[in-house]
Amino acid sequence: MDTMDQLELLDAFRVSESDLIELDENQEHECFGKITRNGKTLYRFRANDSRIYFEVANNLVIVHRVLHKNTFSDFLFRSKMPISEDEQLAESKHFWKLIDEGRNARRM
Repeated sequence: MDTMDQLELLDAFRVSESDLIELDENQEHECFGKITRNGKTLYRFRANDSRIYFEVANNLVIVHRVLHKNTFSDFLFRSKMPISEDEQLAESKHFWKLIDEGRNARRM
């Protein structure tokens, strides 16, 4: 992703406590999603053609991955799963592997 695209994406990435509270109360939000598996919660933020996957820990927003929207959308279309994108990601071993790889890369 070139520098200008990165700057535009960061400019669009706005998250507030109230946005996440709405998701925690099972209310829908047009830009955000919530993915939970084995007690771990990640949030998704949609911005243009990108998806930012992040968590909140100690009042900090930690971005784990930024992916192009078609990464999982194509998979969902081909598999014709009757569940939401977030539910499908929560069950995907490949998605969680990407998150873990990103976390481990920061520690090196």
